[in-house]
Amino acid sequence: MEQYGKILLIAMPVFLLLVIGEKIYGYIKGNDTVEFMDMISSLSSGITNIVKDVLGLSVTVLAYSWLVNHIAVFHIESGFWVVFIAFIALDFHGYWVHRLSHEINLFWNKHAIHHSSEEFNLACALRQSVSSFVNLFTIFLLPAALLGIPSEVIATIAPLHLFAQFWYHTRHIDKMGFLEKIIVTPSHHRVHHAINPEYMDKNHGQIFIVWDKLFGTFQSEREDIKPVYGISRPAHTWNPIRINFQHLWLLCRDAWMTGNYLDKFRIWFMPTGWRPSDVEKEHPVQKIEDVYHFEKYSSAVSTKLKYWSGIQLIVVFIFTLFFFGHIKLIGTPAIFYYGLYVFLSVYAFTELMDGKPGAFFWEILKTLTGFALLYILNGKFLVNNLMYGSEYLIVFYLVFSCLTSWWFSRFELSKVQVSQHSFQ
Repeated sequence: MEQYGKILLIAMPVFLLLVIGEKIYGYIKGNDTVEFMDMISSLSSGITNIVKDVLGLSVTVLAYSWLVNHIAVFHIESGFWVVFIAFIALDFHGYWVHRLSHEINLFWNKHAIHHSSEEFNLACALRQSVSSFVNLFTIFLLPAALLGIPSEVIATIAPLHLFAQFWYHTRHIDKMGFLEKIIVTPSHHRVHHAINPEYMDKNHGQIFIVWDKLFGTFQSEREDIKPVYGISRPAHTWNPIRINFQHLWLLCRDAWMTGNYLDKFRIWFMPTGWRPSDVEKEHPVQKIEDVYHFEKYSSAVSTKLKYWSGIQLIVVFIFTLFFFGHIKLIGTPAIFYYGLYVFLSVYAFTELMDGKPGAFFWEILKTLTGFALLYILNGKFLVNNLMYGSEYLIVFYLVFSCLTSWWFSRFELSKVQVSQHSFQ
């Protein structure tokens, strides 16, 4: 937990600078692929995901260390080969986990957030799940376990393998020659994120594209078919926490409402998107039928609110960096209160981005949690580990943020509601 937090102290600022750099580059080139509100939503999703991971809010049903201890045929000693095999094994594991997440209803819930952006850029790479609480797929690391690859090596390589998947989420890099035959490139991954019928559920590879070619899921990007991004059942929200549970909520609702008892059970394991026929007929949900003619999600908010959302993201980003740098000092159970504060912060300001009337309620909860966290940590902790007077600065921020949220809710969101109503 603490070691992963230290890695993120370096990785988070680097990713943020690259996201901002892509936006600046696109603006200069006249091809800005980073829509501001979408970027804020994506970065917010990344924050919630890494906080959840650092807190360890998931359970592994079959631990890799157990596999190594019980089924290893022999142990590879060479440092190079241990690292090399671990990386290949993680990529094989990643391909199958990724593929099953696309093909089975239940598992799609944890992956839908990653595809929910209707843009394709570096920021959307950070849209990662907070809804995955149980890891069922350690079995795909069986090849590494048979070769006796130590669990410590897998744990070290896994974050590097994940970070290496960031760079190819961009529209600014065209096809890359012979590398297209070996590794996952931006061109390959644009296909993967597309909802065009010709591209759906293709290119599940994470680092090496050879798995897709080997197991029949490869599709090259065609010049005559421009990729269209998103999910076929649009999220219609900037709130990453809502997006994380939308599909699961639909499954639960469908399982409850269907009159067919077999469907109540099998809905979870059917192909992604499958719904019981009686529920689909009586309770249809919006689905994009023509990928070339649909309106991208956009909330009718002012420029002031957009800037305020950016400020809120920066503040949460700073709080998260402080958290990762002081996990051990904060200690248990305070780290979980801290995590709750981060989640409430993201929920509150992204609800405001959506123009939701209940946004101020979540801001109040966030503010109260912030004051409770200040009390738990006490001023001395902050003075010793941040700066003198920091507790007063935080109190000022909490009060100012709450009042600003109230102002937007009182004087702007009412206009948004009228604007939205007029188009219905």
